Amino acid sequence: MPDVRQQISSVRRSLGRRNLEAGEARVSTISQVYDTGIDDLWQVVTSAERIDRWFLPISGELKEGGHYQFEGNAGGTITSCDRPRGYDATWEMGDQVSWITVRLSEVEGGTRFELEHVAHVKDEWWEQFGPGATGIGWDSGLLGLAGHLTDPESTRPTPEQLVDWVLEGDGKLFMRLSADAWAEASVADGADPAEAKAQADRSFDAFTAY
Repeated sequence: MPDVRQQISSVRRSLGRRNLEAGEARVSTISQVYDTGIDDLWQVVTSAERIDRWFLPISGELKEGGHYQFEGNAGGTITSCDRPRGYDATWEMGDQVSWITVRLSEVEGGTRFELEHVAHVKDEWWEQFGPGATGIGWDSGLLGLAGHLTDPESTRPTPEQLVDWVLEGDGKLFMRLSADAWAEASVADGADPAEAKAQADRSFDAFTAY
């Protein structure tokens, strides 16, 4: 697994807002450059067999117009696909619907993976947890992606291994650094520093409450 401090520092994070028909939405963007070609990275993020190695088991039709489902997590519909440049999809959990955009671009040093998550948020929810509530999860995904690209034959940790990683390994440090990084992005977006820190603390507690 990549060094957690190096991984956190290798990722870019930003926040913004967008007005949709249903009201204001929050926009979280996360990206990292990987030392691989765009065609390989496309396979890594669209092939069910490879997604299972670094993120979660996935089922469904992984094509434009198809429906997908992550095991024990979100599902949705792939609304557009531009191989090998990216795709758009809904991100649905329960009665909550948000949207993701994945973009791949060739840059110096490899290929940039960028994910934009657009979500309507309840004021109480955002005030309590801030961007870390989803941001720590996306950071964890990029950590898994980095590990897979370093060792493509590796397999995704089991739930028990992940718990051990948080309780006895570097997982708790990773969650702390991720929460703090999203707090910094929130301050850059205009949030009060003290409130951003409090939200990060609550998000960290939620992700490490085993």
